[in-house]
This record gives sequence, C-alpha cells and structure tokens, in this order.
Amino acid sequence: MEQMSIFESQVTRPLAERLRPKTLEEYVGQTHLLGEGKVLRRLIESDNVSSMIFWGPPGIGKTTLARIIAGKTKAEFIDFSAVTSGIKEIRAVMQQAENNRRYGEKTIVFVDEIHRFNKAQQDAFLPFVEKGSIILIGATTENPSFEVNGALLSRCKVFVLQALSISEIVKLLERAISDPKGFGNQQVNIQSDMLEAIAVFANGDARTALSTLEMVILNGETDDNTVTVTKETLQQCTSKKSLLYDKSGEEHYNLISALHKSMRNSDPDAAVYWLARMLEAGEDPLYIARRVTRFASEDIGLADPRALEIAVAAYQACHFIGMPECTVHLTEAVVYMSMVPKSNSLYLAYEYAKKDALTQLSEPVPLVIRNGVTKLMKELNYGKGYQYAHDTDDKLTDMQCLPDSLLDREYYKPTEQGVEGKFKKRLTEIKEWKKKNK
Repeated sequence: MEQMSIFESQVTRPLAERLRPKTLEEYVGQTHLLGEGKVLRRLIESDNVSSMIFWGPPGIGKTTLARIIAGKTKAEFIDFSAVTSGIKEIRAVMQQAENNRRYGEKTIVFVDEIHRFNKAQQDAFLPFVEKGSIILIGATTENPSFEVNGALLSRCKVFVLQALSISEIVKLLERAISDPKGFGNQQVNIQSDMLEAIAVFANGDARTALSTLEMVILNGETDDNTVTVTKETLQQCTSKKSLLYDKSGEEHYNLISALHKSMRNSDPDAAVYWLARMLEAGEDPLYIARRVTRFASEDIGLADPRALEIAVAAYQACHFIGMPECTVHLTEAVVYMSMVPKSNSLYLAYEYAKKDALTQLSEPVPLVIRNGVTKLMKELNYGKGYQYAHDTDDKLTDMQCLPDSLLDREYYKPTEQGVEGKFKKRLTEIKEWKKKNK
C-alpha cells in the first residue's frame, strides 16, 4: 500500500493524481482494448502480459494502465523513467531482473516516454528482452516505428491508445465532483454544458481536463461549503470564450459541415468565420486540417492539384507550431480552398469503382498484368503479352487492364474546371488512341 510522508500529507496532491484509477473497472477509455473479452484485458486479468508498447497522445492513461498491471501481476514491477535514467541505471535494473529470473521470478519493466531513449540506451534492453529476463512495457507519444529500435520493436506488441472522447472525459469530470478523493466532500454547482466545454478544451487529454476542473472549482464562488462555477470563471481558466458545443456533439458536426459547405460554395468570408468559431471553441486544429485535406481532393481534386499540397502543408504547420499560431496557416488553407475551381470527379470516380469492387470481388486480374515472378507462374502465362508503355513512341499501349466484365467501365469523368480541363483533353486523346490502335 502506498504511504504518504508527513510532508506530503500537508499538501494536497493534484486532482488527476488523487483520482488515478487503481483497477480496470475504474479505468475510463480504450474500450477497444480493455472492454470485456478484449485481448489486452484478458492478458492483464490472467497475469500473462508480454513485452508491449503503449502508443498514444498525452493524458489518456498509458502510465495509469501500466500501474494497473503492476497491481495485478505477481511479477516484480519496476517503474523506469526515460527522462531521468541512463545506461548505468538500465544495467543495474537489468542485473536485478537477471537475478530474479534465476530464482524463477518474472520482472516487468515499465519505461515511460521510451522514445526519449537514444539507440544505445534502447539496445541495452534488447538482450534481456530476447532471453526473457524482463517483460518490457514502454509508453510513448511518438510513432514507435520511427522512435523505437527496430529489433526491440519487433519483440513488442504495439497497442494504439486513443484520445478520450468528450463523453468519456465528462464521465471522468462527474466522478471527480462526486468522489470523496476529488470534490465529493463539498457541494459543487457546475452546469453540464460547462463540463462538456472543459472536455472539448481538453482535446482528449484526461489530465488536462481534471487540472482544468480543479482550477475552475478552486476559483469558484464559495458560500459555506458550496462552490459555484460561473461561465466567467470557466472563460478565465481556459482563456476561451463560452462557445460551447451541445451535449450530443451535434454542434461539433454542424460547424465542420458549415466550414466544408462554405468552402465548396466558394465563400471565403463564411469559411473563415466558421473556422474561427471552431478554433475559439477549443476544436483541435489538426482535426480541422484533416478535414480540409479531405476537401482538397473530394471537392477540388485535379481542378487544382496544388490544393492538396497546401492542405497537407497546413496540417504539418499545425502539428509543428500548434495553437494559437497555426490559426493563420489554417486560414490560408481555407481561403485557398474557397477560391480555387471545384471538381468532385475524383470522389465520384472512387465511389463508382467502390460499388463495382464490392459487388464483383471475385473478378480475376487479367493474366497480362500479373507478375510472373516464378517458373510456375510463367508456365501459367502470368505476364504473357505484357507491353511496357515506356518502350513505345507514344508511351501508350492497347493492353487490357480491367477484368472482362468491366471492360468498358469509365469511373473517372473529368470536368472542365481549372487545370482539370487539361486532364480531360489528355484523357480524350488517350481513349481515341486506344480505340484507333485496338
């Protein structure tokens, strides 16, 4: 049992720490991994965890989940920080784990922020993971494909943890208000739409949500044992105006729809207004950037191929810089999308092709465009008659690439909008050449 020192008992620990879940039943979120019957839950409950890495954004419970495992396992659990530990500390822990193994005891080593370790430090774990001296559990906010040693990564199962939903964070906030470990010993008056505003502001981060709730309650209006939180207090503590999304989340989708349709209707003023409404209400700029990137191909496409480049650049700028500086990058992207010619031909092309793909799943790939990489495949005429377009004067062939049943299908139907007019002309020339040389 964890004990507090005489000094700690005199200082109130942060709300997020006081409410840290101790069991899977108290844990909120990650139902895709920890719901009844899900693989990670079964591994934890059976005390049969293997080396793994938890990958996900900050404040979603990676460290908490590791501590829950520590409470369930019969193995020795060593909590290890990549921020404060070096090679010397790693070797000491590995020696301790090796000694445990010789006595038939398992050792689980949890490494928080494993991406902060350099290659040499990560390599120090590798031989002990390989021979089973330790079970390694790492936590990272960065893509482990790029930040974790490949040899080490191949020996770990990666579990992707997701940002908490607004409803999950609201559930946490309600628990914080009612739980004696939180504010359950006093009367707190706070409207449900304020809790949802905090959840939106937290952007999937439980720690941020609980810290914000703690701040607004501590700064609330006190009368006897009752605390009342006003919208003015909430605004001051979040530096946000009270542009609250409704409880069902409908307003969230209404606003992104308004932005999308304003850009489609070539109305930059309306588009920038809805962009500002979303950002000032606490919307994640990366979410908006992703939707703008989708718009660049769905509603503009080859009418202006640069639209996708600008959308992706805006996303990267948001990722590198963050709020509030990235507002101008999103504004640039949104205004550009509003002003350029529009075409939905790429969107329609895929939808037409998808319909055929789903209803004709068994259509074989024509032999002529199969890759005959083995002797048997060549004997079965894989690739026989293949024509290499680069070997021809016109860089074109009359080779059949669609299945027989779809031979005359036309999915991509370019418009005359913007640059796409050039693509339409080129496609017409290609089809005329193929018809002439068939």
